[in-house]
Amino acid sequence: MLHSDQSKSPDAPLLAVAGPTGSGKSELALCLAARFNGEIVNCDSVQVFKYFNIGTAKLPADEWRGIPHHLIDALEPNQVFTAGDFARMARPVLREITGRGHLPIVVGGTGFYLRALVEGLAPGPARDETLRIRFAAKEARRVGTLHRLLRRLDPTTAARLHPNDVPKTMRALEICLQARRPAAAVFAGGRDALTGYRVLKLGIFPDRDKLVTRLEARVEKMFAGGLIAETESILSRGVLPTVKPFESIGYKQALQVTRGELSPRDAIFYTKRDTRQYAKRQMTWFRQEPGLEVVRGFGDAEDLVARAIARVQEFLSCAKV
Repeated sequence: MLHSDQSKSPDAPLLAVAGPTGSGKSELALCLAARFNGEIVNCDSVQVFKYFNIGTAKLPADEWRGIPHHLIDALEPNQVFTAGDFARMARPVLREITGRGHLPIVVGGTGFYLRALVEGLAPGPARDETLRIRFAAKEARRVGTLHRLLRRLDPTTAARLHPNDVPKTMRALEICLQARRPAAAVFAGGRDALTGYRVLKLGIFPDRDKLVTRLEARVEKMFAGGLIAETESILSRGVLPTVKPFESIGYKQALQVTRGELSPRDAIFYTKRDTRQYAKRQMTWFRQEPGLEVVRGFGDAEDLVARAIARVQEFLSCAKV
């Protein structure tokens, strides 16, 4: 239980639980929230959207154990939502939780969202939909065109982005052309960092082989549990197949099944492959996350939960000094 005077402290405690998909973040967060009177703030870029449940492993409300959850099912699927939007939406939520004398616990695998929330983002040009349509057309004509263009205009940023990460590449090019300088130079400017909090970031890092086994089993469970039917249900609501959440792993493949482009068996194969690759990228990202404390194992393992509880207890005790 947090003392009420912590809600007024300029250095209120904030906990983040990060790690790759399938690592047990939600279970660990629930245990920590129950132990330390916490409230959970979602930091998953797809769970923030309504209706996308099975493919995001979204925890149903009846499994929240009475612990408040925030920024889940907060948006309609057609709404544009960026890391900057997440930071702007999440920060008031953190302060409301702190104001109640509770511990805010940010949970999720979208590393860029977490960094935007805590470290802030440099101000950049607004989205230009006309420019993005042109970019999309170029990429459709020849895959890899945008990344090659970015390497010419901004080699520093291009080196940090995977050639297949079209959304981030598109955004970097958008900034280059609108700001008339490399995106790396724009981002080197001042950042609107989170103030009033001291942050503990716990990164769950399971054994890679064990994680792959768990991820593959989870993909099979998702498809067996109705991922394709859920995708059809979302489409039946009038949601366009071009909305951002349908670009996420699992839904992309399920959508291809509904179009007759993939068999269910192939959809499972490609979802497993892409999920493995995504988890690897997440672990690479979090290894470079400033201040992240690595906790080895799965978040639902008793020994890891015990270690995490001890570390959080130590962190909160320091916060009270």
